[in-house]
Amino acid sequence: MGQISMRRGWAQTAGAAMGLCALMLALALPVAAAERGKLRAFLDITGFDVALESMSLSAADAPAMLGMDAGDFGGQWRDVVDDVFAAQGVKDLALDILENTLSDELLGHAAGFYASDLGQRLVEVENVAHMREDTAVIEADGAIAWEVASRERQAILDRLMQAVGGTEGSIRAIREVQVRFLMAALAAGVVEYDIDEATLRAILAEGDAALDADLVRMGQHTAALTYASISDADLEAYTVALEAAQMKQVYELMNAIQFEIMANRFEALALRMAMIEQGQPL
Repeated sequence: MGQISMRRGWAQTAGAAMGLCALMLALALPVAAAERGKLRAFLDITGFDVALESMSLSAADAPAMLGMDAGDFGGQWRDVVDDVFAAQGVKDLALDILENTLSDELLGHAAGFYASDLGQRLVEVENVAHMREDTAVIEADGAIAWEVASRERQAILDRLMQAVGGTEGSIRAIREVQVRFLMAALAAGVVEYDIDEATLRAILAEGDAALDADLVRMGQHTAALTYASISDADLEAYTVALEAAQMKQVYELMNAIQFEIMANRFEALALRMAMIEQGQPL
């Protein structure tokens, strides 16, 4: 699914953040949710399964958030990350939430679009983008793709990014992930900072303006690179589809789910980091 990429550098720029569980409760629909089999197909046809799998790439930033390095955790680091962010595990978490929040009506609306020829071409390029790892190349190539795009195409890409959530909600969600991870690391004894949650939130909030600028630039470059093979006319059609009220509801839910699972997994990662530090069995 089309989303602003939060992976590259999101942990380097350290807001008051809303509780994502509360957000999902607010989004819960007063109708029967879709059955699990349909939800599995929904993950696949929309590409949301690949977006969930790509969360493991964010773990590369985890040690830096604590002022540490992956090398501090020895050769076990990659195995621990792979275990905590195991693809089936994060998909099961997503399915558990979707069973109680996504209606058949919204599932059908989103799946109907992504099952189309255009939808599947979009999912194909988005899936590739989610799993790119060389951040320097992505930023360089994305910057070029953005610069050579016409003003009309840039305007469409800006609308597309706004339609899938913009940066305001992303900043709140990123801060929540950071706070939950750092507080979990403190509680587990991975780090020993003398700081409480309120103070941590206040410190992180000081970087919100810079983070917003980073996310706008990053989103533009990533979108320009991701959709380079998609024509202006097809991009316009995609943007119009994303701007529809039902699709906006789907994306609000998907964004909330993605960041809730990320926060959950980073809390679990903090506990595993403590076990490595103490030399306990994994």
